[in-house]
Amino acid sequence: MTILCSTPEEAFACLRSGDRIWCHSMAATPYSLFKALARQVQHLNNIELLQLHLENAEAICIPEVDGYLRHRCYFVSSSTRQLVNQGKADYVPMFLSEIPKLFRRGEQVIDVALIQVSPPDQHGNCSLGVSVEATLAACRAAKTVIAQINPQMPRTHGDSVIPFKAIDYALELSSPLPSHTPPVISEVYQQIGLQVAELVRDGDCLQMGIGAIPDAVLTCLGGHQNLGIHTEMFSDGVLPLVDKGVINNSRKAIYVGRIVTGFVLGSRALYDFVDDNPNVAFLDIEYVNNPSVIRKNPQVLSINSAIQIDLSGQVCADSIGKQVYSGFGGQVDFVTGAQLSKGGRSIIALPSTALQGKQSRIVPMLNQGAGVVTSRAQVDHIVTEYGIASLRGCSLRERAQKLINIAHPKFREELAAQVFKLNSRVIRPSIPQSASLSTSC
Repeated sequence: MTILCSTPEEAFACLRSGDRIWCHSMAATPYSLFKALARQVQHLNNIELLQLHLENAEAICIPEVDGYLRHRCYFVSSSTRQLVNQGKADYVPMFLSEIPKLFRRGEQVIDVALIQVSPPDQHGNCSLGVSVEATLAACRAAKTVIAQINPQMPRTHGDSVIPFKAIDYALELSSPLPSHTPPVISEVYQQIGLQVAELVRDGDCLQMGIGAIPDAVLTCLGGHQNLGIHTEMFSDGVLPLVDKGVINNSRKAIYVGRIVTGFVLGSRALYDFVDDNPNVAFLDIEYVNNPSVIRKNPQVLSINSAIQIDLSGQVCADSIGKQVYSGFGGQVDFVTGAQLSKGGRSIIALPSTALQGKQSRIVPMLNQGAGVVTSRAQVDHIVTEYGIASLRGCSLRERAQKLINIAHPKFREELAAQVFKLNSRVIRPSIPQSASLSTSC
C-alpha cells in the first residue's frame, strides 16, 4: 500500500544505514528532495547513492554529508566531478546498456529507488516521464520506492509506466524540471556540423546526444529526407527537423514512424513536445542501447564526441588524463550497433583544440591515465572543423597521416615531428598552415 507523505522528511524516515539508493537521473532528478535527504543521511551511516548524470545535485554534494553518504556514479556530473577526483565518490566505467543488467541480475543490490513521476492517470499509472534510462530496472529491483509526484512531469509513452500502487512512499511536490537552453553555435562548431552533415545520407537512422556538436549537425540537415531517430537521448535540435518532416522515421525497421529514446534533456518546449506524444517511445536503456537491437535499423549513423584522440585512433571520452570528467555512456553501444547495421557508420566529432586553442585534442599518445572508451579498431570517421579522417581499414601510418591533416594547422608540424620520433614514417602534412572556415549550411 502506498503511504502518502506530507513532507520529504516523512518519506525519508524509512531509510536505514547501509541502504543503496538509486536516484532517478537527468531531467528527472528529484532535486527538490535533496536538502531533506542530506539532513536525513546525517543520522545514518554508509548510505550509497547510485546515479547516472544528476542535475541540480549540489545539496547532496556538501561537506556535511561526507562520511555519511557516498556517491556511486555511472556517469559523472558537474556536481560530483570534484568529489570523484578527490576520492570522496566512486566512478564506475560501464556501457550504459549494461547498467540495468546489474540490477536485474542482482549483481548490484538496490534497496531504495528515489524517483520523480507524473501524477497517476485514470488507470492508476504514473509515468517516469522524461527519463526512463536505467530507472525502470532499478524500480523493479528495489525493495522500496520513494517518489516525488510532480504535476510538471510530462506523461510519456513506452516503458515509462509505473503503477502508483508500486510506490511505497509518495510525496506530491510541484517543481520545474531542470532545463538546458540550446547553446549558441560558434564558428568552430558550425564548421564541424557542416563536415558531419556531409556524411549523413537520406534515410539514415541517427543517434546523437546533447550539446553544441549535435545541435550544429542538426542545423545542417534541413535538406535531407526520411531521417530517423533511435538514440539514448535527444534535445531541442531535433524539433525543427520533425516540424519540417525531415525526421519522419519512415525508413526504420523497428518502431517505424516513431522516435526511440531513453531520456531527453533540454528546454520546456522539448518537454511539451514529448508530453503524451505517441510518436516518441521512451524505452528501457538496456533495449535502446543494445547493439543487437540497434543493428536492426538500416543505415544507423552514430554521432558522438571525445575529449582526446591519439594518432592511432584511440578515443578518450570520459577523462582528462587521470581526472574523470564524464562517463562511458552509450558511445560504444552505438558505435558497435552502427557497425553491425546494414549501411551503418559511426562518427566521433570534436574541436581540434582545447584550452582556447592552446592544446591540440589530437595527440601522439593519450595523456597519462586517460582511459580508452572507443578502441581504434572500432573507429570509422573522426571529424574536426578542418575535415574528415576516415580510418576504417587504415594502417597505423595511414591513420596518423589522416589525423594530422585534420588537426589544427598550428599543431600539424609538431604532431608530425613527434610521430617521426616514434619511427612511424609519417610524411609531413601538405595542407596549408592557414585554413579558413566556411560556416554556411
